[in-house]
Amino acid sequence: MAQPTDEKAKVVGTELSLVKGGSGKPLLVLHDELGYTGWQKWNEALSSNHELIIPRQPGFGHTDRQDWIWEIRDVASFYTMALREMGHEQVDVIGFSAGGYIAAEMAAADPSLFNHMVLVGPMGIQPSDGAGFIYDMFACTVRTFIRASVEDAAGTEEFGTIYGGEMSSEQFELFEDARAESARIAWEPYMFSRSLPTRLGNAGKVPTLIVHGAKDQVVPADCIAKYKAALPQAEVVTVAGVGHRPEIEATDEFVGAVSKFLAS
Repeated sequence: MAQPTDEKAKVVGTELSLVKGGSGKPLLVLHDELGYTGWQKWNEALSSNHELIIPRQPGFGHTDRQDWIWEIRDVASFYTMALREMGHEQVDVIGFSAGGYIAAEMAAADPSLFNHMVLVGPMGIQPSDGAGFIYDMFACTVRTFIRASVEDAAGTEEFGTIYGGEMSSEQFELFEDARAESARIAWEPYMFSRSLPTRLGNAGKVPTLIVHGAKDQVVPADCIAKYKAALPQAEVVTVAGVGHRPEIEATDEFVGAVSKFLAS
């Protein structure tokens, strides 16, 4: 695998920690509610045609918490300003889980930011009554939440690489930093915005791909249906037999779908 680099960018009045790798068109990668967990096979595959830009979210242990950020929409504003200060006027974006929620907020506020938008198991929209709930990461241990994110932990090679064995004290602290910041900005309402489905009408011309695991225990299928209703132009790819992490559970299928879409 190519070795990504850790960099710092002075933007929005702070020092933003970034991971960068690959070459080609810029691809903004927004990690999930537990933070960046390392360069994986899907990163390597996409980096052959894209420069991956992976910001480490403020408050998640590498970039200082920003006291003015009080909700997910504020994180979206932070990244929007950061992109412009770094000279990226139009990019492709891929957001995972809460990162998908952030990407959707960015597109709703300014659809000109993105050439293509990929949302992977996106949080951000409230499921209907009786259609399940977004999995509450604060009602269980980190390990329980992580385990619920995949359908077959033992059969998912990279799950063991990322999360297997004893958790180091450094990784535990990073997860707890992420959980604390996620609780601060997204606990009430829990990981959704009541207004986002309406505001997404502003992003109706942004080419969008939504990827969802058929056995996702974290984000109910009803949330995906509501994203599709809010973004009628979106293509939805449901990956059979996997949970909330199709990028590591079905890497080849995931990379194939995303690569085809980004090339369109």
